[in-house]
Amino acid sequence: QVQLVESGGGLVQAGGSLRLSCAASGDSFSNRVMGWFRQAPGKEREFVAAINWTGYRTSYTDSLRGRFTISRDNAKNTVYLQMASLKPEDTAVYYCAAHDGGGMPAVARLYDYWGQGTQVTVSS
Repeated sequence: QVQLVESGGGLVQAGGSLRLSCAASGDSFSNRVMGWFRQAPGKEREFVAAINWTGYRTSYTDSLRGRFTISRDNAKNTVYLQMASLKPEDTAVYYCAAHDGGGMPAVARLYDYWGQGTQVTVSS
């Protein structure tokens, strides 16, 4: 079992930056693929980024590549999402998730554990 708690969301002006954190507790954080998803009002949950257990492999949804950066610190049981050049369309609840098994899925239903989410609001 893994428990995930996101933090770092808030209100930011367009063009600004935020860093989200996801603190994990429980077992085997360092062995799991971690992902970030987001969900805007009235929209489906969408993949943002994923990172493998070593931190050396990452994947991003194409539209966010270059603005968002995922990283992890296994010693701190934490995964991060650095977001830059934020736009109003980045406004959403951001969720951290953990995946048991192989690969680095970009599909929400393949993730086994979820945090409660943190709200990010970007004003124009």
